[in-house]
Amino acid sequence: MSATADHAEERTNPAARLGFEPGQVVQEIGYDDDVEHELREGIEAAIGQELVDEEYDDVADVVLLWFRDEDGDLTDALVDAIGLVDDGGVVWLLTPKTGRDGYVEPSDINEAAQTAGLSQTKSINAGKDWTGSRLVTPKAKR
Repeated sequence: MSATADHAEERTNPAARLGFEPGQVVQEIGYDDDVEHELREGIEAAIGQELVDEEYDDVADVVLLWFRDEDGDLTDALVDAIGLVDDGGVVWLLTPKTGRDGYVEPSDINEAAQTAGLSQTKSINAGKDWTGSRLVTPKAKR
């Protein structure tokens, strides 16, 4: 695929910017009516299967965590998410954009991620109302 085609896909499928790959197991936490449905559908198209829910009982490749300010303690939510992915796995933290109900301050995200032992590698526009923060777990020591 050409670079131009890659960029075109990124514009039409927001999930393409998040780095999802076919066959990945993506566990979704915090789903509600306010989530970005186009993003969810794009992720399912990219991985070639449906997202698994909070009841999934194996480790996932990626956790998709929808989090709003009123959802409780972000650090606790991130620690719980870490337990759901393999070492070196990715947690995509999706929070409402500035000015939207449930907005979470970037400094709160950074502090919670560090406290949970995660590293933030990038932030993206994840749709009309949501921002995504890519958080990675430490790789296991060999």
